[in-house]
Amino acid sequence: MAVVQDQLEIKFRLTDGSDIGPKTFPAATSVATLKESVLAQWPKVLFVDPAFPSSTLSLSRFLLLEKENGPRTVKDVKLISAGKILENNKTLGECQSPLCDIPGGLTTMHVVVQPPSEKGTII
Repeated sequence: MAVVQDQLEIKFRLTDGSDIGPKTFPAATSVATLKESVLAQWPKVLFVDPAFPSSTLSLSRFLLLEKENGPRTVKDVKLISAGKILENNKTLGECQSPLCDIPGGLTTMHVVVQPPSEKGTII
């Protein structure tokens, strides 16, 4: 019988190859909460506001923008672990794979951004 860990160390691999984390989460954490954590930590890009002269050394001259193609809501994020898309209502403990999750090891979850398609849109 597999032993469920109390805490899991997880890093999130984004499609561009960059990572969020690692960060430790309790096994009772829901997948939806993990997605909220990913949204909160989503990489930002520093952008210089062209409205300010280049001689201005004010922080207000810089804007922090979402990285291109970033998720807007939890529904836009899919988490994949051990080849399975994780369901929002499951906990980390329920999603653990005895073959892939090594006790005390680091788990990598892949993050896919898939904004909901608009009905009636033809591609």
